[in-house]
Amino acid sequence: MQYSSLARLTAVRMLAHGLSALLVVQALSSAINILILLAWVAILFGVLIYGARFDRSLEDADRRRMTRQEIHYQTVSTVLSALVWTVPMLAFSPFGSEEQRLVLWAIMAMLMAGTAVAFAAVPLGTVLFCAILGLSGVATFAFYGAYVAAAVACTFAIVVAIGSLEAARTFIGGKVAEAGVAEKSEVVSLLLREFEEGEADWLWQVDTARRVRSVSPRFAFALGQDPEDIDGKPLIQLIAGPSWESGHFHSSLHDLAEKLKRRESFANLLVRVTLHGNHRWWELSASPKVDDNGNFTGFRGVGSDVTEQRESSEKIAYLARYDTLTRLPNRMMLTEALGDAMRAADQWRTRCAFLMIDLDRFKAVNDTLGHLVGDQLLAMVSDRLKALMTENELCGRLGGDEFAIVIRDASDSERTHAVAQAVIYTLSQPYEVDHHTLYVGASVGSAIGPRDGATVETLMRNADLALYRAKDEGGGQHCTYEPSLHAHAEERRKLEFSLRRALERNEFALHYQPVVDATSEQVLSFEALLRWNSAEHGFVSPAKFIPLAEDTRLIVPIGEWVLRTACLEAVNWPGHVKVAVNVSGEQLLDPYFAEVVVSALSASGLPPHRLEIEVTESIFVRDGTTAQMTLERIMSLGCGVALDDFGTGYSSLGYLRKMRFSTIKVDRSFVQGAARGNAESLAIVRAVVAMADSLEMSTTAEGVETEAELETIRRLGCKKIQGYFFGRPMSAIDARGLFGQLAYRERGAA
Repeated sequence: MQYSSLARLTAVRMLAHGLSALLVVQALSSAINILILLAWVAILFGVLIYGARFDRSLEDADRRRMTRQEIHYQTVSTVLSALVWTVPMLAFSPFGSEEQRLVLWAIMAMLMAGTAVAFAAVPLGTVLFCAILGLSGVATFAFYGAYVAAAVACTFAIVVAIGSLEAARTFIGGKVAEAGVAEKSEVVSLLLREFEEGEADWLWQVDTARRVRSVSPRFAFALGQDPEDIDGKPLIQLIAGPSWESGHFHSSLHDLAEKLKRRESFANLLVRVTLHGNHRWWELSASPKVDDNGNFTGFRGVGSDVTEQRESSEKIAYLARYDTLTRLPNRMMLTEALGDAMRAADQWRTRCAFLMIDLDRFKAVNDTLGHLVGDQLLAMVSDRLKALMTENELCGRLGGDEFAIVIRDASDSERTHAVAQAVIYTLSQPYEVDHHTLYVGASVGSAIGPRDGATVETLMRNADLALYRAKDEGGGQHCTYEPSLHAHAEERRKLEFSLRRALERNEFALHYQPVVDATSEQVLSFEALLRWNSAEHGFVSPAKFIPLAEDTRLIVPIGEWVLRTACLEAVNWPGHVKVAVNVSGEQLLDPYFAEVVVSALSASGLPPHRLEIEVTESIFVRDGTTAQMTLERIMSLGCGVALDDFGTGYSSLGYLRKMRFSTIKVDRSFVQGAARGNAESLAIVRAVVAMADSLEMSTTAEGVETEAELETIRRLGCKKIQGYFFGRPMSAIDARGLFGQLAYRERGAA
């Protein structure tokens, strides 16, 4: 993923270097022969063209495995360009004045800063480029006795290098988070299976003495007996099993008996029954019935066997709190444990601690021996960590090769360091995996609560900063949090400041990705996608600025701009083509959002049925009632509402029951899994299509990139398709041109 991003920036890099070279020629034209300068420019562009051609060959690197030779070639091309850029400073500046040397250094500093920002994804090349140019500046200034300038150049090079490493870490962290989507697919399959198997209700009724009457065949089948053997027997006796004789009933049976005794209505009461020695779970609902004179005559209700659903729920709860590979607590459970520890520390005026652990050299194991060996190694690491824990500590896995430990009582200042050192020593011992002897180390970063953070999030973030420092210092050691590690917060502040001015500076633009009919491949709609090209930060990834906009509530004015702009553009399209606009939870919680939709439609003249609002199930988490009411008002206008990224959460089925969505968008992870023949992905897509058809909803498959994925999705019955196979996000002009091309083709065919 890191190296594949280089291909997109080739033109930008050539332009930046070209402009910088022109500035060098202009600055030195009075001191250096123009032919020499032009020869230098020719060499520079030769090296750049070599590097650009190689970078373009890495465009598909995110879909395959890169070789060490490719990484080496890319690094060499970066070093060569840096060496060519040292020529003006080392070879030309002696013939120029002090002012010209300063101009040369300014140009090189500009290149270094631009490289650090634009190529943060590949920190190795960035650091080498900045180091070489920085050393040339330091050497030149020191040679001429300008020691202050040399110190400034050295400091600048170091700051830029550190900044590029921090930016690279942020980039990689965002990409790693995407891997968590695949882990949730099993949870969704359980929910879908529960939905499909939920048609098992039966009727039951009892008289005033709570004896079963008018036994239905399904009820008798659920009890595993003949109807005539059941009629007239007490309900509690039939379902209590051996506890009827002993009198030691399960608490749920006590609840049922109490409600029957009090003649109270009840719904969805979960009861544990014992049938033929096996425990089952029933869900019962009933109301008291009376005769014409108002006399109580018993209860009538419905019931269903929910044993499988309960087991599924328990498994879902387990999956939500434990890591499937290592069986250790996952991030959610660690966060809860740290919250409990911090509350206890605050109550008893003690301290707690959070340790983040990262394995050293683990990536080399994965790269050389494969992920299967890597997974076995992670399982062994988890076993060693568990062996170190006492009742005072809880260890878990955060993801990848990152683990964490919560120390509930860290009042003894040496305890945290002792645990960290024990972890480093234990995890550094050799491992035997598949006849391989493996050596990996561990780095540990720690933060003490509440001293280093008053909240769980702050403490975890500060421990992460300490871990980064431990890794940066070579690994295999323990570093504690210090306030000076908070430099990255400053970067976020600057990004937020730029984001607040982005609208008034007209720095936002909308791109449009087509959604086509699965059969005719005719364009049915476009999804409007927001892009930000900042004057200070350059192109900023939506994955980076949209969460920031949501945190600061800037998403409300930005989202309104997106909605109005998309509607104005959609008017230029053919009448059957819709536009889809993503809406965040912050927007739906805004009380005036429905009025904004009405205003956007009115100002643009776009018919409501051509606007589709896309939401994810996360919007229902904070205030599901408000979000649902807002969406219902929008649907009453005639607009459609699509459920995006379906299947990546835990409660999608519940929202399908509550809302009448126009479209369900199947997440790209299931599309790709189905194309690979993954049985679970195929089952999920089939189930989604079947549910959508039964609920009169349309389905859109996201992320279709290959012919194989297209054919699979068509075969499974999805109505609409979106993905790079039919078109990448494009500018408004290109989107209009797409219709012009289609019309031209139709006239040509005619």
